[in-house]
Order: sequence, then structure tokens, then C-alpha cells
Amino acid sequence: MTAVRRAAVLGKPIAHSLSPVIHNAGYAAAGLTGWSYTAIECAEAELPGLVAGLGPEWAGLSLTMPLKEVALAVADEVAPVAVAAGAANTLVRRPDGSWYADNTDVPGMVDVLTGAGVRTGGTVTVLGAGGTARAALAAAARLGAESVTVVARRAAAIEELRPMAATLGVKLAGADWADATAHTGADVVISTVPKGVADPLAGSVGWQPGTVFFDALYDPWPTPLAAAAQAAGVRVVSGLDLLLAQALGQFTHFTGVSAPRAAMAAALAAAR
Repeated sequence: MTAVRRAAVLGKPIAHSLSPVIHNAGYAAAGLTGWSYTAIECAEAELPGLVAGLGPEWAGLSLTMPLKEVALAVADEVAPVAVAAGAANTLVRRPDGSWYADNTDVPGMVDVLTGAGVRTGGTVTVLGAGGTARAALAAAARLGAESVTVVARRAAAIEELRPMAATLGVKLAGADWADATAHTGADVVISTVPKGVADPLAGSVGWQPGTVFFDALYDPWPTPLAAAAQAAGVRVVSGLDLLLAQALGQFTHFTGVSAPRAAMAAALAAAR
């Protein structure tokens, strides 16, 4: 348990990341005294060279924006869920030195939504059509969504998701951002847009009491849209919930032991 092993979260920007807090707390709780987890700023063009230069002490990498799609190209093998989502948030170092790409965002999103009371079936609206929207689409498929409506500012971005939806067997509809409020009556509404983009919707959404709203953001929190949903009595989950859920899967990938959820959750709560 005292062998030197390393892991890190990569992205740009990355200084704000709370992943080191979560993972290092997990190592301490699990007695992995030789393990450390850091944050490394890395742009897309830099990822292949960085990964190629890592020594044998490296067990894995967590990936955030803008690296989730390029991660597929540096992996020797890609998990089916990452293939389906077209993105990976995890690179795992195998004993032979090869890299395995996985996506723990998808099962993590399923976990937080089911924990919020989402049942199999039903309708889903996704705000945004970027990388996190891909994970949301894959999660909706796992939840057996009856249909998914993607609301985006660019029609072309929605069209880019159609092959993925077809592969997942998801019935996909597209909607223009100007009509976003007309699609917030779904059983589940998932916001994947960057900070500030959904703020103007806060005062115009007519929330349905049975809806579950998941906002992938966590800084700042609550977002105006999340605050409005809470005020309307809607069940709300945040990007912090997903941050923890996806980290639990990564922890087990990297270390080979069960993640100490309570200790990792407590560290995250204290950091916030």
C-alpha cells in the first residue's frame, strides 16, 4: 500500500478543480499512503505528448474540458460507453503500459439521477449539445428514456448528435434555444451549457412539480436556473453530485479497490 503511485486531473483551465481534494481524501481513507493526485493544466494539442511521457508510476488520468474527445485518440483501447458517448473522462494505465479510455460521467449521471428519484422511462430535455450533452444522452439511454429533446443554439450541433442517438436507440428531437422554456416540462431536465448561458431562462420557466432538474455546473451554486427550480419545489441535483459520482468510478479504476464514498463526499463538502 506504500508504493509510489500517481494520478491527476488534466484540463485547461484546471486550477479550480476539486478532484484532487476528493481523490486524495479517498487515498487517505483507504490507506493508500504512497498515492498522490494532482492537477495539471493541459491543452488538447499537448495531451498526446504528455501521456506518452508519463512514467510507470502513473496509474491514471481524469480528463475535463477540453480533453474528453481527444482522449479517445491517445488510448490503446476504448470502453463501449466512451465509444457511444464520443468522449472519455478517464484514462487508466494497464499493467502492460497501455492506456484504456472510459467514461465514468455516464454511470455517474445515472447514479445521481436515480438517487434523485428518476425512474426508468419518461422524457428528458437536454439543454446544450456539447461534450456533457453526449454523456447526458448516453445516461438517458441507460435510463430507458422514452424520448430526448436537445435544445441548442446551433442546429448543426444537434445534427451531430443524431448518429450517437441512433446507435443508443434513443428517439432524439431537436429544438431551438429560443424555444427552450417550452421543453422544460419533461420528467428530467439536464443543463449542460457553460456558466451564464441558461441564466436568462430562470425567470420564464414554468416548472412542473414532478420534474428533476440536473445542472452540470457547480461554481457558482446555485445557478439562477437551479435556484428558480428549487423555489418551485423541483428536485435539483448539481454538478457537485456528478463530480463525486464520476470520481468514485475513477478511484476504483485507478487503485483497484472500492472507493470510500463517505470520506470522499465529506472532503468535497468541506472544500465547498
